[in-house]
Amino acid sequence: MPNPALRVLTDFRQWGTTLPVWSGRLCKEYWPLAARNIRAQGGRLLALWGEERRAEESGYLVHAAFLAETGIVHTEMIVDPATAICPSLAAIFPAALRMERTLYDLLGVRTTGTNDTRPWLRHAAWPADQFPLRADFRTENLGTAGDGDYAFVPAASLDTHEIPVGPIHAGIIEPGHFRFQVLGEEILRLEERFGYTHKGVERLFQGLDVVAGARLAGRISGDSTVAYAWSYAQAVEQIANAQVPERAQWLRALCLERERMANHLGDLGAIGNDAGLAFALTQFQALKEDLLRENQRYFGHRYLMDRVLPGGVAFDLTATAIAALHSAGQALKTAVGRLQEILAEHGGLRDRVVQLGVISPERAAHLGLMGVAGRASGQAWDLRVQFPHTPYDQLQVRMATATEGDVAARMAVRFLEISESLRLQEEILQKLPDGNVYHPLDLRDAAGEGVGWVEGWRGEIFFWLRMEQGNICQCRPQDPSWTLWPALEEAVLRDIVADFPLINKSFNLSYSGHDL
Repeated sequence: MPNPALRVLTDFRQWGTTLPVWSGRLCKEYWPLAARNIRAQGGRLLALWGEERRAEESGYLVHAAFLAETGIVHTEMIVDPATAICPSLAAIFPAALRMERTLYDLLGVRTTGTNDTRPWLRHAAWPADQFPLRADFRTENLGTAGDGDYAFVPAASLDTHEIPVGPIHAGIIEPGHFRFQVLGEEILRLEERFGYTHKGVERLFQGLDVVAGARLAGRISGDSTVAYAWSYAQAVEQIANAQVPERAQWLRALCLERERMANHLGDLGAIGNDAGLAFALTQFQALKEDLLRENQRYFGHRYLMDRVLPGGVAFDLTATAIAALHSAGQALKTAVGRLQEILAEHGGLRDRVVQLGVISPERAAHLGLMGVAGRASGQAWDLRVQFPHTPYDQLQVRMATATEGDVAARMAVRFLEISESLRLQEEILQKLPDGNVYHPLDLRDAAGEGVGWVEGWRGEIFFWLRMEQGNICQCRPQDPSWTLWPALEEAVLRDIVADFPLINKSFNLSYSGHDL
């Protein structure tokens, strides 16, 4: 039965899938009411997006996906094209604000009930009265112009100084702009500006077949290629009503845990380096490089791109490979354990990371934090634990949490998750079922909706997909960075500018996954 919080939904149904998905359509009046009820029950917003449905629905269709006790609650609302407005959810779920601004940038649907109508993903690459997700959008209007007129919030006092940082940075990283307001060295306000890596992903998916879609899904955010590819595959397999070989499911989990370890190793080294401990960078980067070389040798790609496909995986492991991975896992466990001891005993490092960049458990709950950042701030949520799908339902994942919510806590959670991923890798290798690793899907006339949901290393990757006649017509990939970037603006308050790189790296969020 659905959660009592969902009683306002109409045409409500549970999907016949392995993932716990409920869906229903709302009228405009019930849109914010449903959101308030879900929030009151402890739920949070996963994604908000829209699509043009003039032929079928005589308007636009706005979607919102929530996390509730029962699982994913997917809601829809028809928006009249004559007005193209709908109620805002930003006062209920703060993460909705940027999603709603993007809704206007890409579809031209404006939300009421919020004062912030500035563009978010749109700079000046297309005219303000043109919307890329509408059928009448003209691609010849596209350009590469930047936005020099963005209205940052002005400083409230003449004593406050503004420091603009980016979008081009000193390191070889993705572009993003950070506008600091400071009093002396103390940060009073941070305002982010993104969209510099907008690629038109949702539009690019339209018309693709499943194979081409899989390649694009795995490249939305390259450091999370397994999580994106698996969530995309889940959505396709739901639409096709396909059964994936059990061995393939276990190999997918193995790839996901290795992706988690590789990123956590890199982050721990980078955090140490930003705190002035170059030793940490060299040691953890060496361990990460060993793991990536193992990926190339035994899985066929350093970052595991194109390894997860709809219908299974594109590789298999021999007995020799399994033995080698077992041995490498034991060596990595020993090395990480020793480095953790060294870092814990380093007084200079602890002085930099303890009580820095704090998000309290109460604020984390309000902001809807998930993933490493959420679990480091007392949010005991991990998709592999609460809603485990194969093979996690047989692995008993041990969730890593902390309550301090600072950089040190985010480091501690990473260490715990590396240890757990190593344990899971060992168990997967020991229990790996026999059988095929790929089952071809018959998608010639595939039609319908599908949802994918995978606990990536940053947090949950959500993927909604609609297909018609075997091709993709609409999709929405959602990175956890959409929710976590606003939290970074709060985490730096009252700290000093010089500590921003350290706080930022402790979150290590995706620009590309956010900008779409």
